Amino acid sequence: MQFLRRIGLILLWLAVPVVAFAAANKNDPYLVPLRGAGNIALVVASIAIVILLLRKGGWRTITGKLLVTLWCLPPVLMSAAHLKFELRKHDVLGASVAEARQLGPHFMVGFSSFPEVARLAEQGLIGGVYVTRHNIRGRTVAALRTEIAALQDIRRAAGLPPLVVAADQEGGIVGHLAPPLTKVPALATLAGLAPEDQQAKAQEFGRIHGRELADLGVNLNLAPVLDLKPPARRNRLDFHTLIGQRAIATDPAVVSTIARAYVRGLEESGVGATLKHFPGIGRVRTDTHHFSANLDAPVGELEATDWLPFREVLSHSRSALMVGHVTLTAVDPERAASHSKRVVDGIIREKWGYQGVVMTDDLVMGAIYQNDVCKAVVEAINAGVDLLLVAYDGAQFYRVFACALDGSRKGTLDSAALRASEARLTRGFPIEQARAASGQIHLVETSPSRIDDNQARGETRTRSR
Repeated sequence: MQFLRRIGLILLWLAVPVVAFAAANKNDPYLVPLRGAGNIALVVASIAIVILLLRKGGWRTITGKLLVTLWCLPPVLMSAAHLKFELRKHDVLGASVAEARQLGPHFMVGFSSFPEVARLAEQGLIGGVYVTRHNIRGRTVAALRTEIAALQDIRRAAGLPPLVVAADQEGGIVGHLAPPLTKVPALATLAGLAPEDQQAKAQEFGRIHGRELADLGVNLNLAPVLDLKPPARRNRLDFHTLIGQRAIATDPAVVSTIARAYVRGLEESGVGATLKHFPGIGRVRTDTHHFSANLDAPVGELEATDWLPFREVLSHSRSALMVGHVTLTAVDPERAASHSKRVVDGIIREKWGYQGVVMTDDLVMGAIYQNDVCKAVVEAINAGVDLLLVAYDGAQFYRVFACALDGSRKGTLDSAALRASEARLTRGFPIEQARAASGQIHLVETSPSRIDDNQARGETRTRSR
């Protein structure tokens, strides 16, 4: 019995720093599974352990007093973390109308609570929502359709532009709304077909996705993936990106052919496409869901290979462009492409002449979130990014928006960049057209790849294949 008592005390000493850390960081994306019931369980367990230690005479010795005190910390730390979150949330929700109208259109957020996201939509604090598997799990398509329509009705009543409603339906292993939507094979399964068959099947896949998403009220699909397929087993530690299974092919021409046809199918159904993940993650070994990653290839080599599909599809569609969190070291070794002005403004806007909608990959990913989030948010807006995505953990919206709000109040946001972005979003998501369509299937036209006449004349040679 004495032996078991000692083992129990050792376990309590080992467990208390872990529980205290979890309590202090309750709002961290890595601890999403502990939210709600998990947090309550931690607090109840901590209190129960304190009571047990006191009943067993734990307060009689110095070490016992220390152990009791340590187990008192988790509830206190969790309360402090919750208070910090609520204060930040209060500050964001208290933003002025002018601040909301200036910054809100640039944020797309995932959500679990309809009342909460409805409030953000009504106040103009967001420009779009992201729906995924937890929004449909255990529910009918009709229920989610009704919810999305209600959000658009809220926007219309508030005199605000319709929300961009995005989903992640690539096909294959990434089909976050399938089931209940149709599970479509990965576009990579078409790579071995003859070119005419590739196009026919890819366009059919696009139509299937487009029809079902449009019927649901989704108007932007975060697909297709244009990264080139990496060599087999290149990254043995990639447990989340899994780009080897999602990328279409190693040949840029094959990727372009299939992706163009898929996008055409989506657009025929009234749903926009999003090309991802520029500047390409096929060559990257590190998983940006957790760590920073470098893309070390020369720009000339990338232009001749990895970037060909991006430019080809952008030239023949109205697609948006998603920029990933890899660092393009040959252009800007100091920051990820998603918030690099040299990449977004220098390459995408100026060199390529693309004036459609550019969005970031999820800002909750470790490559950004584990570093200076506020710096990344301000730099992304100043670089010319139009939409900042907060997908996996919608609660992080308050932290991310607070960064932009602070930047606006301190004068570190580029007002000219914000105005240019607002113009792109207006062109990319026409308000009146979307309002007319929202009465039927709540569609908006998405992200035309527009360039002005001077840019078109200057870029004709580089944009044609």
